[in-house]
Amino acid sequence: MITGGITKFKKANTEMDFRLMVKSAYDYALKDLPSLKPEMFDGSVGSYFSDHFTRQLMAAIMVQDYLGLCPKPSRRVEGGGATGGLCFQSAWESVASGRMDICLAFGFETMSRVNTWKGNEFIALASDTNFDYPVGGFYSGYYAMMVQRHMHEFGTTPEQMAKVSIKNHANALYNPYAQRPELLTVEDVRSAKMVATPLTMLDICTMSDGAAVAVLASEKVAEKICKRPVKVAGVGSGTDAMRMADRPRGKVLLLPHERASDYKGLKYPGVHSFRGGRMAAKLAYQMAGIQNPAQDLDFVELHDAYTSSEIQTYEDLGLCKYGEGGCFVEEGSPFMPGINYGLDLPKRGKIPVNPSGGLLACGHPVGATGLMQAVFAFWQLQGSIKKHLGSSQLQVRNAKRGLIHSHAGTGTYITVSILEQPQ
Repeated sequence: MITGGITKFKKANTEMDFRLMVKSAYDYALKDLPSLKPEMFDGSVGSYFSDHFTRQLMAAIMVQDYLGLCPKPSRRVEGGGATGGLCFQSAWESVASGRMDICLAFGFETMSRVNTWKGNEFIALASDTNFDYPVGGFYSGYYAMMVQRHMHEFGTTPEQMAKVSIKNHANALYNPYAQRPELLTVEDVRSAKMVATPLTMLDICTMSDGAAVAVLASEKVAEKICKRPVKVAGVGSGTDAMRMADRPRGKVLLLPHERASDYKGLKYPGVHSFRGGRMAAKLAYQMAGIQNPAQDLDFVELHDAYTSSEIQTYEDLGLCKYGEGGCFVEEGSPFMPGINYGLDLPKRGKIPVNPSGGLLACGHPVGATGLMQAVFAFWQLQGSIKKHLGSSQLQVRNAKRGLIHSHAGTGTYITVSILEQPQ
């Protein structure tokens, strides 16, 4: 990766349509790398989740045209909440295959064009419309059910979930691109309006307008035009059945640092864990040579659409064992070391998770989210957070390797990508 850009994520961006939002992020990326010229792109991959929000089919080709990249090749990818992560990996594949030397990955969503209830209906269409959707299925309900099971199996508490919200919203105070920066307490989170027990409004990300772009290049080209390129060292993806009732139980997919005896008697994956996420992590770790993610990674940007799913994902990624996610956050392991959260955190800063503020605080314009994570990881590894955010508070010290994670539905598509400083 050689450059990237994002727009501010907003509840509503009335000044820009989707084309202009992408153009804004694209212009920022080009300005940050003056040696990269528009004519050097070999093609692009575009991503957005829903034609319903834009009220426009084939919106990605309209962006391609608006950026002046026609008649070069382009395609759209879509995969629910994982759309941005799939776009990033698709652009990587275009370069890794030798088809392109420089590929633009762009993503966007304009979710403010509809009322919140209608937006939730559109999102619910990413569940089984013959089975889940007709009986009132919606995603906050699904995730509430899943975390209820996690609480039953492992003793996870709503207060532990609240600390995820505190962390991510406080991190966002130092991120000018974030939609909801706030300094919160456990009481604030738990007393917020209840959406689906035990998830309150402050346990859930918000719909957003926003765009992001990432530029990927071959090593040969990257070395010529970028002083500090970042290597994509590993990619992995996984899937699972759309209907949770169809998911079989079996043995835990083990990561290199785990043993079968660690999970004796665990009913896996149940609805408390994301098997597709574990598969994505396993494949990415194999490719990147990661033996123990909690030791080999310096930071993680993961898909925290819910505080509960962040805790579930700690376990899927192997940052801690299954069942230990609640304690992992309570001890402070995923918090930034230099920020005052108003909490007692004995193991603060072991491996910062969502320094950007994540989806909870940045917002979730679906097609852009995974690419936003890539841009923040890129800036972390370049050591350029202060340059882009105006403050060094979110800079992870001596960051050499980071992980980005994108998640769709109730775990139906999941991507994991490992980025690192080149040797």
